[in-house]
Amino acid sequence: MKTIILLLISSAVALIGQAAARPLAAIRELGTIGLCAHPNSLPFASKAGDPPGFQVELGQALARELGVSLRLDWIITQYQMRSAGCDIVLDVIADREAQGETNLAISKPYYRTGVALAVPQASGLTSFKSLDAHTKVGVQVGSVAAMVIGQRQVPTSTFGFEADSLEALANHQIDAAAVTPTMAGYYNQSHPDKTFRVLALDDSEPTLSWNVAVGMVRPDQGLRDAIDGAMDKLRDDGTVAKIYARYGVSLQAPK
Repeated sequence: MKTIILLLISSAVALIGQAAARPLAAIRELGTIGLCAHPNSLPFASKAGDPPGFQVELGQALARELGVSLRLDWIITQYQMRSAGCDIVLDVIADREAQGETNLAISKPYYRTGVALAVPQASGLTSFKSLDAHTKVGVQVGSVAAMVIGQRQVPTSTFGFEADSLEALANHQIDAAAVTPTMAGYYNQSHPDKTFRVLALDDSEPTLSWNVAVGMVRPDQGLRDAIDGAMDKLRDDGTVAKIYARYGVSLQAPK
């Protein structure tokens, strides 16, 4: 959900506007483009490299399209952005308000995600509307989903991380988990013996779905255009979908 992605990605780059930005010509002259990522946040990225995470794989594909190599800048807290000096961040919420603190420029969106309900295979739940006073839902503490579901008078149980709510669901402690399809898909792939059904995004609630884009550190127009062109090609030839599919994630087209 938005809070999760902001915590794992956007909040980690809240001071990104402080970092030195490089125009396309400088990136090509040096032969590298820097990607900021969290070192321990699969399926997004992993410094251990087995698997590397879809952000690393997509970053490598994007770098190849730009004719350069990928440099990984591992960050854990937002304060490390002062010295990291990366050029891009992946899986950024394509919304100016959401990026108000990061000062990131946003590429064309390349997929759509949001909050979905993960439910047991035998569950009778079919949508957010089917939740009621008798269904307990796992939510991320302080998240938009927690607020929206709470306003509907649905009982909730709060967790620090999406993986925790999915484990609680597997242990029958809750009836559903409000999580991103990304994390639900990766959990299903990682736990083939206890997979969940992942319900469709709730488009009736605008705050529970959003487009995703490449975040760029104050790019010049040349870098912005080059990234848009490269991502268009990677989407059209199926590269983006294949990378995410390796982590159990099925992408939806942006809206």
